[in-house]
Amino acid sequence: MSLNVTAQGMDIDDSFTFEIGLPNSFVNAPFKDFMQGLVTVSPSYQYTLNSGLAFGVGAHYSYFAVNEFSVPSAIYGGMHALGGFLKIGHEKFWGERFATDMGVKFGYMHSMIKTDALFEEGIRLNVIQSPYVEPNIGLVLSTDDANSYRLTIAYPFYGFGFRPSDIGVEGDAGYDPVEFSKTASFLVVGFGYTHYFNGKSSAD
Repeated sequence: MSLNVTAQGMDIDDSFTFEIGLPNSFVNAPFKDFMQGLVTVSPSYQYTLNSGLAFGVGAHYSYFAVNEFSVPSAIYGGMHALGGFLKIGHEKFWGERFATDMGVKFGYMHSMIKTDALFEEGIRLNVIQSPYVEPNIGLVLSTDDANSYRLTIAYPFYGFGFRPSDIGVEGDAGYDPVEFSKTASFLVVGFGYTHYFNGKSSAD
């Protein structure tokens, strides 16, 4: 027996979504100043029940480059962050072609920092493992019964505090040490594409 979401414009159940966005940090002063977000990528699979309750599983990747103009002395490199997540949320079509997809992703993150300053200290790769939580919302416009595009807004928390020494900067670089315990987090605004494997109009 198939469980479908009965909506005003479209019935859906399982889907695949690919999201890409630009991350911007707002918390933890050295992370905000020293690390420049370049990209986040997130592919995921989701299944939505009759009630709109949705469950998903996927992967998250982001890359932050060291902003060599902000560090006390020029440092080159960046941070790759890769993780897996589960998602719980709510997905619903509110009209013929418009839907919302809201939820929370939670999982585990493997962050790898590589810079020339760390290499000089004998550290080839600074690895940080941490929990990962990401509230998110997607504003969805479908083009037909199988495809849609979305504006995505998310706020990932990487679950670790960031300090200048993580990229090879000596000392506190003039920051209040209280900043170092603040969780590295950032706002992501981006776009996504979703394919509905069994999408159909409610009139069908």
